[in-house]
Amino acid sequence: MKSKTLIALFTFVALIYISPLFASTITASHTTLTPPPSLQPGWNSIQTQELKQDVTYLASDKLAGRLSLTKESNETIKWLVEQFKKAGLKPLTQQEYSLTQQLNPQIKKSDSQTQRSYLQTVPLINFYPNTNKNYLELTRGQKKWTWKKPDTSIIFPNNFKLHGDVVFAGYGITANDLHYDDYANINVRGKIVLIFEHEPQETNPHSIFNGIANTVYATPFMKAFNAEQHGAIAVLILPEPNRRHPSNQDRFNRMAKALNPNLPSQALVDSKIKIPVVTITNAVADQIAGNKISLSQLQAKIDQTLKPQSRLIPQDKITINNENKSSFTANSYNVVGLLEGSDPTLKHETVIISAHHDHDGKDGKRIWHGADDNASGTTGVIALARAMIINAHAANGMKPKRSILFVLFTAEERGLLGSFYMADHPLRPIDSTVAMINFDMIGRNESASSQTKGLINTNLNTTNRLNLIGAHYSPDYNNVVRQENQYVGLDLDYRFDQDAALNIFFRSDQFPFVLKHVPSFWWFTGFHPDYHHITDTADKINYVKMAKIIRLSYLTAFAFANDKAAPQFIENP
Repeated sequence: MKSKTLIALFTFVALIYISPLFASTITASHTTLTPPPSLQPGWNSIQTQELKQDVTYLASDKLAGRLSLTKESNETIKWLVEQFKKAGLKPLTQQEYSLTQQLNPQIKKSDSQTQRSYLQTVPLINFYPNTNKNYLELTRGQKKWTWKKPDTSIIFPNNFKLHGDVVFAGYGITANDLHYDDYANINVRGKIVLIFEHEPQETNPHSIFNGIANTVYATPFMKAFNAEQHGAIAVLILPEPNRRHPSNQDRFNRMAKALNPNLPSQALVDSKIKIPVVTITNAVADQIAGNKISLSQLQAKIDQTLKPQSRLIPQDKITINNENKSSFTANSYNVVGLLEGSDPTLKHETVIISAHHDHDGKDGKRIWHGADDNASGTTGVIALARAMIINAHAANGMKPKRSILFVLFTAEERGLLGSFYMADHPLRPIDSTVAMINFDMIGRNESASSQTKGLINTNLNTTNRLNLIGAHYSPDYNNVVRQENQYVGLDLDYRFDQDAALNIFFRSDQFPFVLKHVPSFWWFTGFHPDYHHITDTADKINYVKMAKIIRLSYLTAFAFANDKAAPQFIENP
């Protein structure tokens, strides 16, 4: 993964001032200033009535939950294209006629073989796992053990049956910058690796893995990619035996009853991960490890010494069988529009403003409306596009010097698929992308929910609160937001940057761009009881708060676009 490496040095005093490591919450003064006159035309255009109108449409029964690769999703995309067009953004891509016509049937082939478009095609595989036929089998001598769901979960777009030896590979992490490598001195080529979720020393504030916060190395994506780079043919991933938090599967089970039971799985056609990742329980993992290997003791030793404890598990042979009930390949679309910068030099650099437009669809008469998740964020991107174009054309307005790319991603709910695709197929160079503002759920007051129960403090007044996620990786970015907040007066919160249980850092579309070393924050108002429930509806949105968040991002985006110095990315916080 090649990306720019930017290094910034900060004094200890400066770090105390800017870093959320030293305070989980920064409470803003609610005595606010007036924005500069050159920015007021766009600022004044951000109105709650228009926000409510757009959220209500996106979360309507007509769009039926906006599940990617459905007719309702295509209807949503058509509407989003119209909003970008009406706002005055420039189309950025060239689409073959056949692709463009899918969403714009009025286009005739005689018009042109290619059309300037607001669409980036994202080829996806849609599939339904056959849980009755998917299994994991252990053979040891003459004995066999076979597991199916819920003891094991196999979700992979292709049918396969594979066999292999098993190698325990710790946390499955290779972090050369931290001088840590679970794969040191072992050969896993052609083998199946058994690894822990998360990362070492998660309860140690002094851990090289960013203290008690998660780093990129804790993600299943990075673990699978690393295993594949070392030649493994499959990954078995289990909860850490000594964990003090729910496993990833435990978190999912907390809200499983609320989810759409007919949701398909989806994957990128050209996914960077070519090997299957199989989730197993601790009981299954202990059986695979056998009586002579204690996974709990190995985890404790890794956490104590930060030295690899990887080893071949002798005599074990694993078989993994995967079959899908059905599968098809089709295109979904990221919706993309450009506001070109005004400076001859800086216009070649890019600020991204993004959100995802999909949600979880419907099941019969039940609709997962996704008003907060993420009609709110999608509406925020549209509102910013309108405001910035208005400001650029106003008599006393200002144009951004750098170019601003407005992006609405597809298939975030299916695994950040649209954003992973764009990060690997950028429409403007990643190396000259200076910052990303990503909206995902910016419309509610945070309150206790099944997601956060016992894991994070929600006993707070959140009516004016905005969570910023990613500050460890760019204190410069954070300083800009704080500076611009003097005009808005929101309460800025960084609790989720100190979380190792909820995996928040990995769960929205800024994450693939963090992997490319782009300063990228997730702007987020927090979880609530309606999260991924059919009750996430437009009438529950706090539109006044939402407007304040969009105004703050408006000022922040202009700062990113116009400041001489771009925010720096910290590779190892």
